Amino acid sequence: MITGDKIVYLEERLEEFPKFPLSLVPTPCHRLNSLSETYGTEIYCKRDDLTGFGLGGNKSRKLELLIGEALENGCDTVVTSGGIQSNFCRLTAAAGAAAGMSVSLVLGGKRPVKPTGNLVLDNLLGAQIRYVDSPDWNDWETESEALSRELTEQGQRVFRIPIGGSVPVGVVGYITAFLEILNDEKRLGVTFNQIIHASGSGGTQAGLVVGKDMTGWKGLINGISVAMYREELEEKVFKLAHETAGILGGNVTRESVLVEDGFIGPGYSIPTAEGEKAIEVLARREGIFLDRVYTGKAASALLNWLEQGKLSGQRILFLHTGGHPELFA
Repeated sequence: MITGDKIVYLEERLEEFPKFPLSLVPTPCHRLNSLSETYGTEIYCKRDDLTGFGLGGNKSRKLELLIGEALENGCDTVVTSGGIQSNFCRLTAAAGAAAGMSVSLVLGGKRPVKPTGNLVLDNLLGAQIRYVDSPDWNDWETESEALSRELTEQGQRVFRIPIGGSVPVGVVGYITAFLEILNDEKRLGVTFNQIIHASGSGGTQAGLVVGKDMTGWKGLINGISVAMYREELEEKVFKLAHETAGILGGNVTRESVLVEDGFIGPGYSIPTAEGEKAIEVLARREGIFLDRVYTGKAASALLNWLEQGKLSGQRILFLHTGGHPELFA
């Protein structure tokens, strides 16, 4: 059961973390009227594509805490890694620029003849880019660690962020987002039965799970995997959530971590026919733009379940985590 005391406790604990403000929050949360009428199910959308900073996206919530920690520790350089169209890398480049820090990105993929999508923005923001011609996340992280050592040896004070900012400090940013969703429920006069969202490196989902279990919210949090298979991602999310809750004096249950891995397709960042269709449907029916890597695949799960009647009678919140610059890749 959710009580005011639990929420106040969590809010007070979250205030203890150093923060470099970036996001324009609270982000909008509204009913998707066309889809709701079509399927006879109440469907809402939390618009974290509209966080306002660096062309938006939910990663700015994590970066507020991560850059805050970096500045607290006297760092002047940020290093992180991701796919060549990484939203997190784009926002890290923007956050570092705003904080007066140097940013180096390790991007997985071949150096393109002409930058497109997020890569155009990475360059515009002044990030230094090193390419790794490999689809393996472990190779990107290995190169990120090597680059961090190189820059440290050159005298820079490096703050290295793992892929997606999925470490406990980054996860804290999404606990704040969960508390915002509770306020959205009050404002809209609804109680969501489940939250559906894209889950990549696990940090967003871990933050939602911590928020759910530490406040006593009874709904489901359904992470639609875009990269890892269910067992691996569930274990990663639970570990992250457990560590983060421990820092805050709380705990989480393994049962709160739910991952659906049936919409990944051939692999991470590889478009699917279902995802492309979902992007078209949300654009033409709601005027909302999704991306092929994350939100398109999550929305394909939402539409599939709606068409099968699996969500009938429920109030669903689709969490739009952003990423539309990828459409121009």
